[in-house]
Amino acid sequence: MYEAATGAQVFGYVLILVVGVACVAGLIWAFRLGSRVRDREPAPPRPDEQPRVPPSGPVRETREVREPDEVPRAADESERLTPHQLGNVGSKRADDQRRPRWSPGSSGSFGGGGGGRT
Repeated sequence: MYEAATGAQVFGYVLILVVGVACVAGLIWAFRLGSRVRDREPAPPRPDEQPRVPPSGPVRETREVREPDEVPRAADESERLTPHQLGNVGSKRADDQRRPRWSPGSSGSFGGGGGGRT
């Protein structure tokens, strides 16, 4: 009426049990490792160590139109400047501070539809 489990079935059950115990052991190890790492970290800042608003009030955003600096030229026309000779491309405050607007009749963006400039 009852059949005894074969060796292969018992091996499969034992293998599943061993893998399950290994997974639980790995999770416990990871939790303990994370706990130890967190204990070594500095504590969060106290309320008196938090950043404060300056006495002059909050810092505001400034908007201005910028234009690129002049690109340096080589002394000799047959000579080229390499990127490290050019340095960082800077910018400066533009004399005209009016914001640029789209031209009438242009689509406003690449692939935005419309006829664009003709």
